[in-house]
Amino acid sequence: MSSPSTRTTPCPTELDRQALQGTWEQIALEDSGIANPPDEHSAPGALTTIEGNQFRVMTLDGEVLLQGCFALDASTTPKSITWIDAIGADAGKRLPASYTLDDEHFVFIAADEGMPRPTHFSTTPGQTMRTFVRRS
Repeated sequence: MSSPSTRTTPCPTELDRQALQGTWEQIALEDSGIANPPDEHSAPGALTTIEGNQFRVMTLDGEVLLQGCFALDASTTPKSITWIDAIGADAGKRLPASYTLDDEHFVFIAADEGMPRPTHFSTTPGQTMRTFVRRS
């Protein structure tokens, strides 16, 4: 008699990584307590595409504004994400962040390198929060 096949359910971190795949449009920004300030990484209509653990932010004209990679940990409260930009002023820095994610919305709040990981979704100096909606 053969043993039943065992199916493993992906861990919460892998489920979130899978759910993040695709294209997201930023709909809100808060930086150091200021709502929707001018921002060099989110030109009007810019889209963030996530493939694997890589991200790329591009204008509608195809100009790359930002790119890099990230690492998730869905076992923490709140859930953790660490961003590592490949270009720009923060290139190579590990930016500690927290996130929420559902089928249509992705929100993260990131701190500058060396600061504690944010635990509340409201910014203080040195923190940036971005809210995205899924694009089809």
